[in-house]
Amino acid sequence: MKQHSVFLRSACELPNRLDPIREPLGNDWARVEDLDAPVLDTMIRQAGWHFMWMQGSCSRMGFGMSRGNATRRALNRALDGIAVRFNAAELESVDVAEYPGFHVATVIVQPRQIQQQTSLDCPNDI
Repeated sequence: MKQHSVFLRSACELPNRLDPIREPLGNDWARVEDLDAPVLDTMIRQAGWHFMWMQGSCSRMGFGMSRGNATRRALNRALDGIAVRFNAAELESVDVAEYPGFHVATVIVQPRQIQQQTSLDCPNDI
C-alpha cells in the first residue's frame, strides 16, 4: 500500500470516460489501482469535476500476526471512520510496529470528495 493511494466508496460517481480499475476492500470501499491521488486529481479536474480535500483525517490501529494483516485491519477501520457523506479517501500514512508474535499498524486516511459541483451540500445534521 503506497502513500497517496485512493479509495472510493461503492456508490462514488466519476466523470464520464473515467473508469479506473478498482480492487474491492471491505464492505463499501475499493482501492483505485495504478493511480495515486495527484494523478487521479488531474484526470478528474480535466473532466471538469472536483476532487476536494476535506478536513478531519481518520487514524485507526489494527493488530495482526503479519504486517499485511495488521495493515488491512487498520485500513478497514480507518475507512469505516470516514463520514458517510464523503465518497473517497486518500492514504496519508501507514506505520507498523513489530512485537514478538504480532504486529500493530496505524493507518491515517484523509477524506476526499469527488463531485461535479464546486460547493458541498451541507446536510442539516452537521
